[in-house]
Amino acid sequence: MAPSGTPIAASGGDICEYSLSGEPARPVTPPPSRGVPTSGKISYLLSMTNGTVKITLDWAKAPCTVNSFVSLADQGYFDHTKCHRLADSGIFILQCGDPTGTGKGGPGYEFANETDGTETYTEGAVAMANGGPGSNGSQFFLVWADSSSLNKKRNFTIFGRMGKASRDVIASMAAEGQDGSNPDGTGRPNNPSEILTVTRA
Repeated sequence: MAPSGTPIAASGGDICEYSLSGEPARPVTPPPSRGVPTSGKISYLLSMTNGTVKITLDWAKAPCTVNSFVSLADQGYFDHTKCHRLADSGIFILQCGDPTGTGKGGPGYEFANETDGTETYTEGAVAMANGGPGSNGSQFFLVWADSSSLNKKRNFTIFGRMGKASRDVIASMAAEGQDGSNPDGTGRPNNPSEILTVTRA
């Protein structure tokens, strides 16, 4: 899955466009579209099955994406959700953010990619998952080991980073493997890989 959306820049990119799309997986209010910060960083703590993962989000790099994540996180949208997809060969990512746990759920709106062709999916990157241009929603992935093979397309907005301790937490869950249930060789993690709560650091 890959998300997509189109930021409409005005006075520094402080206006974002979120287009309604389908039914939200959980009741949620779409994020504000005006007055979006375009500088600074904000951190969140994801309390997960094997420990706490800290992600630091970059408003300057992807303001509309960070704005959406902050809105969803602060509404409890990600609480008690299981990460539904693990890739542990070729690329090393844990995909989360769908309350239905199916890979098909979203927040009821979509938005554009915020990419510039310089994206590098090295270990520690936090990026949006999507199904093509304009399809970003709530799903994101955590890169727990180098996945620079994704650099060939650079279709996924990188909006944050996590440090080594957090990568180790993800790696410990990934070490239990996955069920290979997807045609591309990825699958549902064998570890519960649940996000219990998401709170501001």
